[in-house]
Amino acid sequence: MNIHVWTRHLINLSILSIAATTANANGTGTLEEKVRVADSRFENVAMATAEGYAPIPCASGITGGAMGIHYVNAAYLKDDRVDLARPEAVMYEPMADGTQKLVAVEYITSKGPASLEGQLFNFNSAPNRYGLGPFYELHVWAWKKNPTGTFADMNPDVSCEAMKMGD
Repeated sequence: MNIHVWTRHLINLSILSIAATTANANGTGTLEEKVRVADSRFENVAMATAEGYAPIPCASGITGGAMGIHYVNAAYLKDDRVDLARPEAVMYEPMADGTQKLVAVEYITSKGPASLEGQLFNFNSAPNRYGLGPFYELHVWAWKKNPTGTFADMNPDVSCEAMKMGD
């Protein structure tokens, strides 16, 4: 390839990058993209704890897969507000080296039916395994692809096994 072809490719890539950035800034991206932009600060678990999130044990599904370790913000859980940048829970997959990798966030409210950016929440009746009253929840797998869907509860590609190895 000569220099002119490379230059044209670089210009095209730059234009595509600017268009994608503009789309996200104008709020025209997908909910998954918007969540990644609004909540990427949680890639470091220390940021979650600094913002008042506290861990609860790693949640595995009975038929396989997991949600990971939820870091829950009790104040956000109580206020029933749905805010893209203030998820009630931030979810991490425990890794074999002892670190935790951000995989998803969860929005929770007792007021419903609830939705975020047009995506409907799932309803959980009481009693439930969390000991909460009835609530609506929405998982957004913005950092780890979920083969069962971006908004599914469990992710078959997430595991709590690293937690068991530390026991």
